[in-house]
Amino acid sequence: MNIEALKVDLLRDEGCELKPYVDTVGKITIGIGRNLTDRGITLEEAKHLLENDISAVIIELDHKLPWWRALPEHKGRALANMAFNMGIPRLMDFRKMLAALESGEWETAAEEALDSKWAVQVGARADRIAQEFRGA
Repeated sequence: MNIEALKVDLLRDEGCELKPYVDTVGKITIGIGRNLTDRGITLEEAKHLLENDISAVIIELDHKLPWWRALPEHKGRALANMAFNMGIPRLMDFRKMLAALESGEWETAAEEALDSKWAVQVGARADRIAQEFRGA
């Protein structure tokens, strides 16, 4: 069988949706006919998505907060974790926390992270991130 021709046929007949949608029989679908309701994704596909998402977060952090690369490794990783979770636009609303990180005021950065609706929403994750901001 000509797999390349089949791909062309499927793209034509299924279309390509880059965000999940509900298909004609009520199944959550994405991409070129991927039935997420019944099939889901594989662990390898999830890891591939994670790699892409981490790369996107790092690029956005580099663009919006170029100083973040000078943070100690664990503090930068904690900031990237936070950015991954909430997205860069929402992270940018944490002005006091970001200013504290940039100036090395670790305790203030931790307190500002914890004094937020986000911290209530994510619970232990916020505690871990704040601890990384405080840590040496």
